[in-house]
Amino acid sequence: MADGEWRYEEGLPEFLAAVRYELRRARELHRPIASAHEGYAVIAEELDEFWDEVRLKEDQRLPGRMYAELVQVAAMAMRVAEDVVAIELEG
Repeated sequence: MADGEWRYEEGLPEFLAAVRYELRRARELHRPIASAHEGYAVIAEELDEFWDEVRLKEDQRLPGRMYAELVQVAAMAMRVAEDVVAIELEG
């Protein structure tokens, strides 16, 4: 896919809906991300949880858990973009 080119992928709307839900839930439970360093740590933690699942033998992996962790990675990336990067861009 070329830079900036987007095309519909099967299952994307469901994934984005899950990300939107997770982002809303995280905002209700936790204060805003205060810095890029904190944002990196939050994303790294979620990515490590995905990696924990990936390292398992294939027959021991739980696809639902992998999907959930990827939703959390995406939601936290969006949160850092909104809480930190957008503010720095404005500022």
